[in-house]
Amino acid sequence: MTDDRFGGAGRNLSGKSQVEFGKVSDEAETGAKAVINQTTGAMQNTYGQAVEAVAEGADTVKQVAIEGHDFLKKFIEENPHTAALIAIGIGIFIGYAAHQPPRRRYWWD
Repeated sequence: MTDDRFGGAGRNLSGKSQVEFGKVSDEAETGAKAVINQTTGAMQNTYGQAVEAVAEGADTVKQVAIEGHDFLKKFIEENPHTAALIAIGIGIFIGYAAHQPPRRRYWWD
C-alpha cells in the first residue's frame, strides 16, 4: 500500500515537472524565435544597404569611365601629333621594360 502512495506521488511530481518544463521550453522557443526574427531582419536590412552601395559604386565607375573616354577622345582629336608621340613613348617604355637579356648557353659564357 505504501508503494502505491509513493508511486502515485512520484508520477504526480513527474507530471508537474513535465508541465513546468514544457512551459519553460515554450518560453525559450518563443524568445529564440524573436531573436531569430530580429537577426533575420537586421541581415536583410544590411543586405539591402550593401546592394544599394554596390549599385551606386558601379554607376560612379561607369560615369568616370565615360568621362575619361570623352576627355581622351577630345584630346586626341585636338592634338593628334602629341597623342602619337605619347603613344610611341609608351610603346618604347613597355618594350624596354619587357626586354630580357639573352640567356647564356654554356657555363663559360
